[in-house]
Amino acid sequence: MISNILREARIHEELAEQLIPASARPAFHLSSRTGWMNDPNGFSFYQGKYHLFYQYYPYESKWGPMHWGHAVSKDLLHWQYLPAAIAPDTLADRDGCFSGSAVELPDGRQLLMYTGVVAGPRQPDGQRKDVQTQCVAVGDGVDYAKYPGNPVLTEFDLPEGGNRFDFRDPKVWREADGTYRCVVGNRPADGSGQILLYSSQDGFHWKFESVLAENRNRFGLMWECPDFFPLDGKYVLLTSPQDMLPSGFEYHNGNGTLCLIGGFDREKQVFMEESNQAIDYGIDFYAAQTLLSPDGRRIMIGWMQNWDTLAIASLKAPWFGQMTIPRELSIRGGRLYQRPIRELDALRSGHVSYRDVDFEGELTLEGVKGRKVDVTITLRPGDEAQLYRKFAVWFGQDGTYHTAISFRPQESILKIDRKFSGSRRAIIHQRRCQVPQGNGHLTFRMILDRFSVEIFVNDGEQALSATMYTDPAADGFKFFAYGKVSMDVEKYDLDADPE
Repeated sequence: MISNILREARIHEELAEQLIPASARPAFHLSSRTGWMNDPNGFSFYQGKYHLFYQYYPYESKWGPMHWGHAVSKDLLHWQYLPAAIAPDTLADRDGCFSGSAVELPDGRQLLMYTGVVAGPRQPDGQRKDVQTQCVAVGDGVDYAKYPGNPVLTEFDLPEGGNRFDFRDPKVWREADGTYRCVVGNRPADGSGQILLYSSQDGFHWKFESVLAENRNRFGLMWECPDFFPLDGKYVLLTSPQDMLPSGFEYHNGNGTLCLIGGFDREKQVFMEESNQAIDYGIDFYAAQTLLSPDGRRIMIGWMQNWDTLAIASLKAPWFGQMTIPRELSIRGGRLYQRPIRELDALRSGHVSYRDVDFEGELTLEGVKGRKVDVTITLRPGDEAQLYRKFAVWFGQDGTYHTAISFRPQESILKIDRKFSGSRRAIIHQRRCQVPQGNGHLTFRMILDRFSVEIFVNDGEQALSATMYTDPAADGFKFFAYGKVSMDVEKYDLDADPE
């Protein structure tokens, strides 16, 4: 039996969805069914389909008491909405069902593990803080019942100095021996962040194992939304730190992303860090979560938004928030590589190809346009003896609007800039990253949907994501070269009509 709170949310979302035409949504990125969306939750493969839940407030296009929205897909590109999975309707989560994950139980049920939030007592400074605990629910892929023993992890399961107000976002998985593990973000006594590791025999009764990794005030403060998995002979820890400071071109101010690559000491239950990098170098990416696909791929998805750029879209719009395109992960040369899932190739049509286009100044190419396109651009100096100063491509372009990618080969800096995309707010509109020096040689792939662009540099060595809410009628591409450039362009339309 579902609660009245969840029943009302399901009735509302079903009616509200009917008022949003498909053309007003992304074509192949999952967006909120209605209202607000943030972090991906419960990204999993269950009963023959990919399931993705998400932080959800169905009643307005702004953050509110968190529910879990729910959608399923066979290819991670065509999504079907299911009824909201859980709502804040018990004593353990009455002020919000925050982020979490999912795993299949031996009896065939799906277990959801999430953070329950309850407003805490008033503090000496007069403020109230939310107490965060970990809870579980079980279901059949549509309907879920919360465990009567919730919460399953509380402040009494924290290591010494662990903060009960910052204890959230469990990522659960099942080990080969049938036992369960989860990692949870927490704030220790030093005020920064740490990742805690827990174990369970059945998914319901949990115990603390270790502090898996410590921030020690190096990468922002609190570490949110952790994920931990083996990949290509290494272990990878993903997390989203709050309040980051920049470090050259590697990190940006604010709420960012962090990938740590290293090893795992199974005896001590401790991650051994070897290298670090940002997950995404663009404007809009947060709260990454991964799954292991049936064919063995490690696939990642993230919230394609930035907490500091929420004003880019009108809060009067019927939906807000979308996910990135799912990305296949690998490690090469000690770095995390990301490539759009191979299923995207099945959406391609309308191939246009140009080879060895030598130009200087401005250029348009017949057939290279669109807002649902897959475009790969390969750059070379037009004159090897004299390196060009700058290359740029405008897209989502008409006489008024455009978003731009530019590359300065001497500094090897790639920049995305959406300040002319139609936003009326003075928010973050530019990000830069430094790509490996290639003497003016660069390849990048652009995936455009109606309201976003994702850029994959040098076969996925770096990724940059950004939302853009330009009128979809602005679909032009224009190229600029300051100095002589030789360029190849491969363009495909992406047809995401339902199968």
